[in-house]
Amino acid sequence: MKRLIFEPEHDQLRQTARTFVEREVAPNAAKWEANRIVDRSAYRAAGRYGLIGFNIPEEFGGGGSDDFRFNAVIVEEIAKFGFLTPALSVHNDIVGPYFTSLGTLAQKERWLPGYASGELIGAIAMSEPGAGSDLAGIRTTAVRSGDDWILNGAKTFISAGINADLVIVVARTDPGAGRKGFSLLVVERGMTGFERGRKLDKMGQPAQDTAELHFTDVRVPAGNLLGEQNRGFYHLMANLPSERLSIAIAAVAGARETYRQTLQYAKERTAFGQSIGSFQHNRFVLAELDTELDIAEQYVDRCLRAVVDGELTAVDAAKAKWWCTELAKRVIDACLQLHGGYGYMNEYKVAKDFVDTRIQTIYGGTTEIMKDLIGRSLGL
Repeated sequence: MKRLIFEPEHDQLRQTARTFVEREVAPNAAKWEANRIVDRSAYRAAGRYGLIGFNIPEEFGGGGSDDFRFNAVIVEEIAKFGFLTPALSVHNDIVGPYFTSLGTLAQKERWLPGYASGELIGAIAMSEPGAGSDLAGIRTTAVRSGDDWILNGAKTFISAGINADLVIVVARTDPGAGRKGFSLLVVERGMTGFERGRKLDKMGQPAQDTAELHFTDVRVPAGNLLGEQNRGFYHLMANLPSERLSIAIAAVAGARETYRQTLQYAKERTAFGQSIGSFQHNRFVLAELDTELDIAEQYVDRCLRAVVDGELTAVDAAKAKWWCTELAKRVIDACLQLHGGYGYMNEYKVAKDFVDTRIQTIYGGTTEIMKDLIGRSLGL
């Protein structure tokens, strides 16, 4: 089914993203996975290709377009390849908007040029050992001391935690104010008391560095407060819908590519003298997957249009996020089954996809949290 959401300029960027994957990612993928981290040069290369910073104002070195369809094109093309999607998505779709929407002029002049070029890498630190989806459980604190904030606490499951030069840390700045007591502080590489812990050993996406971060009496200048003091919770809520839509986009695009390869395999692989795809059961499975992916893609495009029009709601994004990630999990599981024993072999992409996609129903808000958000919107 033809997708009407994209225009010629988006198709042009899509080709650029494909070239980036072919020339810069594919030749280095095995090395990055073995090292369990994407080399920083990949971000700089993405900057040269114009794949980061396009939504940063031109005066700060960016492309000057806030059209989220450009984000979607990049996410889709990289998701087709695999593991690098979280790295660039965190940079473009999750962290970047905080700097562009909340940063002061001085902060933008200081950070955005390097961010747009890929010289500076960003991360956001919300989750803690005792607080994941429940932000009310955050214990990291920041206390004002003269011209600084004194930051103490620990974070975990932080994407790009090892590579990051700028970490947006969610901290309590008014302990008795509940959700009205959080602020966002930008911690920079090299600040005294800021230490990176383990590079976490995950079951999938090994090249996406995910780390523990520790803050011990870190003096964060008052000028590194991002947004308004004690409004951090509301800043987070404003950015979460586009983050969740980005995850949904990646889920559908990645699953679609796994399906495409599986369909080809089903046509070529034979059993009992015929292609495995020609057996009625398998043909029905493939038909069902194709249908479900088409339907999910249409809803994603509807949400994408809503972003462009400034109308995407948190509820619509939650629907896209939970449905598309759960669908991707089911699609890839079915694709692995259709590969038989070969699907369990790591030399086949479907095996990697099976473990790499599993996290999508968890990060960015679990499926259960998404359903609860939707349920509450129904007055339940």
